[in-house]
Amino acid sequence: MDRERVDCVGALVYDEQRRLLVVRRANDPGRGLWSLPGGRVEPGEDDPTAVVREVAEETGLTVQVGTLVGEVEREAPQGRLYVIRDYEATPLSGTLTPGDDATDARFVTRPELLALPTATLLISTLEQWNALPG
Repeated sequence: MDRERVDCVGALVYDEQRRLLVVRRANDPGRGLWSLPGGRVEPGEDDPTAVVREVAEETGLTVQVGTLVGEVEREAPQGRLYVIRDYEATPLSGTLTPGDDATDARFVTRPELLALPTATLLISTLEQWNALPG
């Protein structure tokens, strides 16, 4: 049986010190864990539009979407599968403020990221993609 696939996007947003933008999830899956800003692609959206919307909703920042960094699949509720495509994105404007389903949002260095409770496989995936913060 084919599982229902849910298209999602995530953003790898770095500041000028190459710190990575992460959010603490307010809701399941991963409530209380730190992850990349992102979420579901809404009907009628392309990936870049979804990235811009999700980053704005969760962090208050406006970003310019760059290249696709990689794609992962993660277990989703009701036996579905999240298909998450992560893109590099550059912050353009806005004030960093957690919102929507994020209880906190911050730019972190590599040691700070490694000390946080992060979503399943986030660190190993970022390592594979050579995308850990500086």
